[in-house]
Amino acid sequence: MATIKIVLRKNKQRKDGRIPIALRIIQGNSTRYKFLGQYILEKDWDADARKAKKSHPNSGRLNSLLLKELKEANDVILDAETTNRTMSTAQIKNKVKRSNKQVSFFQFGAERLKQKYLSEVYSVAKAEKSILYNIWEFVHLDESQPKETIIEAIKKRRKERVRNARKSGHSFMEEIKLFSKDNNLYFEDINDRFINRFKTFCRAYLGQEKTRTITNQLIFVRTLFNNAMKEGIVDSKYYPFAGDKEKIRLSSGNKIGLDKEEVEAIENLKLSKGKSIWHAKNVWLFAYYFAGIRISDVLEMKWSDFVGDRLFYEMNKNEKPVSLKIPDKAKKILAMYKKNKTTASDFVFPFLKDADTNNPYDVFVKTRNGTSLLNTQLKKIAEKCDIEKNLSNHIARHTFGNIAGDKISPIMLQKLYRHSDLKTTINYQTNFIHKDADDALDAVLNS
Repeated sequence: MATIKIVLRKNKQRKDGRIPIALRIIQGNSTRYKFLGQYILEKDWDADARKAKKSHPNSGRLNSLLLKELKEANDVILDAETTNRTMSTAQIKNKVKRSNKQVSFFQFGAERLKQKYLSEVYSVAKAEKSILYNIWEFVHLDESQPKETIIEAIKKRRKERVRNARKSGHSFMEEIKLFSKDNNLYFEDINDRFINRFKTFCRAYLGQEKTRTITNQLIFVRTLFNNAMKEGIVDSKYYPFAGDKEKIRLSSGNKIGLDKEEVEAIENLKLSKGKSIWHAKNVWLFAYYFAGIRISDVLEMKWSDFVGDRLFYEMNKNEKPVSLKIPDKAKKILAMYKKNKTTASDFVFPFLKDADTNNPYDVFVKTRNGTSLLNTQLKKIAEKCDIEKNLSNHIARHTFGNIAGDKISPIMLQKLYRHSDLKTTINYQTNFIHKDADDALDAVLNS
């Protein structure tokens, strides 16, 4: 059982002789202190009664405050014991710390976005910011307005945000202040009814037809909930994803890659050198030749990443170091760009040539813009090659998997795909291995 007492932290004494008053929380061998923002001279402190003496000018008010803090802390422990929960000293401290100042869902979400941005995980910060805006739109929904009016207003606000984000001097931190000040939603408000209504809102007002799109947003809600419980902000009894409550199920979906003939059609496509569509073809094939390297990694590759006949680089997604032999076909693409090389620190492909390499956010923005341009040009390439599949940057990875099929061992594919877990590789590759199922079907229908 945890014990809590009011103490003076004499080792933190100020130069004027005043000593901070704190709650001391002891649980087993762990001790933590929660400072109460109050200071007192030792001569004005009754160590036995653990309160201010009458010699203190505001002893009455100070002692009332200390009793209130002590009661709230003991209530936290009592609540945990009555629900048979074990709380660490850190959880007790955090819960006591927030008992007078409850943190809203949006405020907690804004803090997560801030930390992701400061950690330079810009893609996550940007994606989660969009999700938080969707939840904000739902919470502030005025259903007295016609549906069409609401949809148009949401679209208008979204366009305005995109426009502002492209302006020089745009501040991500300033943008998320909207959430930092919003206390219209607390974790305790998120229940089955809230989640079901939000899913309906996503389909009816945001036009999100794919289940996976909505599921991704619920995963974000679940992540915030889990983190909030760890910090003692919300009790686990309010968790909306436990037991028979909302279940988040991820479907793998159909991963469709190009076949060998379609890849050859792209390789043989004649295009004007130096045009955007020409670069798009080269970048896509380059990614495919290296087993489907992610487009952001390709665009950020520098000449210094190539040593001898090998490619050495670190993946953006998980910071894994990778070393691969340069295939002959990839060498031909590199040769076409080598004439533009001035230093080893130059980017191989031209999409980031104007990026400020000392500004990670600028690199991120230009990588994102380059990816968007490439996807647009790939649609034109698909049309020229009579490819009916949805040709995109990401499909280079699916294409390698489709052509590899069951020709390569899962362990080797794991290395080529840069997967941490072999199970991930096996589950991924099952999307492209159809022989057994096809043979079984033929055996029944053609017998």
